[in-house]
Amino acid sequence: MFHFVRGMLWTGATLLAGAAACAAQSADAKPTFSADPQIAVALRQISAQRIQANIEKLVSFETRSTISAQDPASIAAGRGIGAAREWIKSEFERYAKDCGGCLEVKTDSFTEQPAERIPKATELANVYAVLKGTDAANAKRIVLVTGHYDSRNTDILDINGDAPGANDDGSGTAVSLECARVLSKMKFPATIVFLTVAGEEQGLNGSKHFAQLVKEKMAKDEGWDLEAVLNNDIVGGDKSAEQDHSVVRVFSEGLPAATSEQEIRRIRALGGENDSRSRQLARYIVDVGRTYDTGVKPMLIFRLDRFLRGGDHYSFNQQGFAAVRLTEFREDFHHQHQNVRTESGVEYGDLLKFVDYDYVAHVARLNAATLASLASAPAPPANVHILTKGLENDTTLTWEASPGSSATFEVLWRATTSPEWEHTMEVGNATRTTLKLSKDNVIFAVRAVDHAGHCSLPVVPVPER
Repeated sequence: MFHFVRGMLWTGATLLAGAAACAAQSADAKPTFSADPQIAVALRQISAQRIQANIEKLVSFETRSTISAQDPASIAAGRGIGAAREWIKSEFERYAKDCGGCLEVKTDSFTEQPAERIPKATELANVYAVLKGTDAANAKRIVLVTGHYDSRNTDILDINGDAPGANDDGSGTAVSLECARVLSKMKFPATIVFLTVAGEEQGLNGSKHFAQLVKEKMAKDEGWDLEAVLNNDIVGGDKSAEQDHSVVRVFSEGLPAATSEQEIRRIRALGGENDSRSRQLARYIVDVGRTYDTGVKPMLIFRLDRFLRGGDHYSFNQQGFAAVRLTEFREDFHHQHQNVRTESGVEYGDLLKFVDYDYVAHVARLNAATLASLASAPAPPANVHILTKGLENDTTLTWEASPGSSATFEVLWRATTSPEWEHTMEVGNATRTTLKLSKDNVIFAVRAVDHAGHCSLPVVPVPER
């Protein structure tokens, strides 16, 4: 993505060098981040066997329909969404105990009023664990991973029939749990949140409530700065003959949902429809996949989601947050939203037998590596601008470093027709640089880098006259 370029003239900048640099060191190699040895070791601790056990446990609740039973008797009997919720909470608490209380386990409960898919007022609960950052200046920066733990069968209002939800979305819930188990053994400057939500099948209810909670309360009362959301939904690698287990799709919005008319006009004028914060997060995941041996390759899909479908990342997009969806390459619709049955020799239902647990583990490693990389990195540069005061072929960029940060910076650029960043240049601890490149011909961004080579998300500049 960031091909190293030789033989160019620079003003106010130096060429990239050193083993800790984020980008590639030769013109031919694909650029990658510097692999952090501690992150690499942690990824090897992610277990397909533990993931399998977690998904099997989730399926054992028979149905996890959002409107299924959650009374004390049903919870004690181990059936329904209430029992699933309590088990997830107990797992997070077990991880917290294992790491000496490093995780703060919480429940975000609320009442959803009657609607088309919710026949009566129903209590919903999102369960999450917070691994607080160790650095005071960065602890309010949040990266989040989520999956939905509710399930459904053909009739969305059926609370009695079995709805195993092994892949949709036991797999995504298992990713959040396994990331929490492994990463809670480490320390990071920024904060990681491991989230599981309810109500996805009823209309993204749980994620909508949590995203609004972050925007309207946590950001104001606790200073949360939510930088990135990874939504894992249907990452079980369904065992169909046409499945490609080497890749996972990464969906990202182009035009941000929370965009003013003025911002839309600016995006249209500059051709910035491919440079939303969610697109930068998606590209970041690709870089992580090239850096670490996760076993699966991220596949960029420049769409919000699949046709006729939706996911919890959209709830966060609507509140202005960078959020993407990870999903297996090819879904088998016989194994989603279907009653368990066999008709004309075809098996229907979201059953355990169709899940590839090794594939889920690969996806969990990609998530864990992304979360750890972002939580280890410095804050992105602020107020990034591209100067447009006059007609000239050089390009001048300016930005601000985060207060108290010792990060250095890199400028990235790519052709306007390229889906990925192609070039990089180190500029040290400067906050201004001029390049002998026309701003009319390429897209620029700036990112922060710490002494160990951890890279922030890139920030695309806003024109300044």
